Amino acid sequence: MSQTIQIRKKGNLTIPMEIRKKYQLEEGDPVTLIDTGEGIFLSPKRSLLPKLVAEIEALREKHNVSLEDLISGVNALRVNTKE
Repeated sequence: MSQTIQIRKKGNLTIPMEIRKKYQLEEGDPVTLIDTGEGIFLSPKRSLLPKLVAEIEALREKHNVSLEDLISGVNALRVNTKE
């Protein structure tokens, strides 16, 4: 999908509503602007935290590790690295 939009007086762009809804963009959300040398690319800047949490949770379940054991292991590693 491509759409033509206009740059306003102060350099502002309005992202069409259907695109904002599709990518769940709200006012104030950060986006990344990449200069490719031949044009520009705009991409929603998403936090990696939800993906990381999902991956940790999947591994935890796969290896049958309780949340308490995981936290205990992290705490033990912190103590060992301080010594």
